[in-house]
Amino acid sequence: MSSVFETLKERGFIAQITHEEKVKELLENEKVTFYIGFDPTADSLHVGHFLQMMVMSHMQKAGHRPIAIIGGGTVMVGDPTGKTEMRKMLTRKEIEHNANKFKEQLSKFIDFSEGKALMLDNADWLLELNYVKFLREIGVHFSVNRMLTAECFKTRLERGLSFIEFNYMLMQSYDFLKLFQDYGCILQLGGDDQWSNILGGIDLIRRVEGKEAYGMTFTLLTNSEGKKMGKTEKGALWLDPNKTTPYDFYQYWRNINDNDVIKCLKLLTFLPLSQIEELAKLKDQEINEAKKILAFEVTKLIHGEEEAIKAQSAAEALFGKGVSSENMPTTEISFEEIGSGINVIDILLKAKLIPSKTEGRRLIEQGGISINDEKIAKIDHIVKEEDFKNDEIIIRKGKKVYHRVKIVR
Repeated sequence: MSSVFETLKERGFIAQITHEEKVKELLENEKVTFYIGFDPTADSLHVGHFLQMMVMSHMQKAGHRPIAIIGGGTVMVGDPTGKTEMRKMLTRKEIEHNANKFKEQLSKFIDFSEGKALMLDNADWLLELNYVKFLREIGVHFSVNRMLTAECFKTRLERGLSFIEFNYMLMQSYDFLKLFQDYGCILQLGGDDQWSNILGGIDLIRRVEGKEAYGMTFTLLTNSEGKKMGKTEKGALWLDPNKTTPYDFYQYWRNINDNDVIKCLKLLTFLPLSQIEELAKLKDQEINEAKKILAFEVTKLIHGEEEAIKAQSAAEALFGKGVSSENMPTTEISFEEIGSGINVIDILLKAKLIPSKTEGRRLIEQGGISINDEKIAKIDHIVKEEDFKNDEIIIRKGKKVYHRVKIVR
């Protein structure tokens, strides 16, 4: 049976690693405590975090102990990595609310019982730090010249990097030192954009404790064109069903580019590699079968099997033209709002199928909107009460986006 190191490597997770042979040996022969950090900048994790959650699950199943760090302290400063401008400052109450949401979502992948994993908030130690003491004991070990060579700072220098953000690397490095000292954590994991911050923590442990710690980063979830996956017309692809419905979540994976299917099956499902290799042999139209499997498996992991079955059934009914609207994303509209009729663009806006009236006009002019399988030809088209069969209409945007609008009487 292959070790978790080999599993992560074979599935394409690993981007960079310090001391590769040593880390491989540790993961094969010892129970390692490792950590990944999540800054609670929103009230839900998104697809970008999903890959990290999969790594934690693979590691825990192999007998290692995860620590999930909720960055209640670091988020009050803001990580400049990948950002072109400073983040909005969150209140402590907002941060706590977001952190609680994260815990719910992480618990689907990680067993936090009986010391098998820990979930900690770095606010517990960062917010109590004495600034002068921190500078004397921690800041003294950091070279400003070296920090400025880090990619996360270089990309911000032209636009302006605030002093508060400049402290982020010190705080994340201190997290690693704190976890090393208090919990025996010797390995930090993260996305490849965290490489500089991880190296900072490893160097700090070596300078303060005179001991070795290790780091491993993972490939960012990008498509075959190198763009980050998980971006939709409605924004990020969230793991919270109230922000991205299970149906929309399923449809995202069902419709990804052919070139990305096998990579996503390896990274985002627990299907055996032997089965994925068989699916990799599918060509042309047959690749759609692999997409269906990917969409179902990923939706099942995030939303549960029941919701995955519902999303799959709704999608198959739609594309099989036996349109079943039961599990379709739905917008309710009052009988009074319809009145003697409502403009089609206003309905599209209400259903959040378009971001603006300009986009609605463009779609209609290009033949991209249908209602009940009838293409809408005019931007001043009026939808009337009689158009609602059994008090509902089915809107199709493009070839693949379906939405139900239902009258509430």
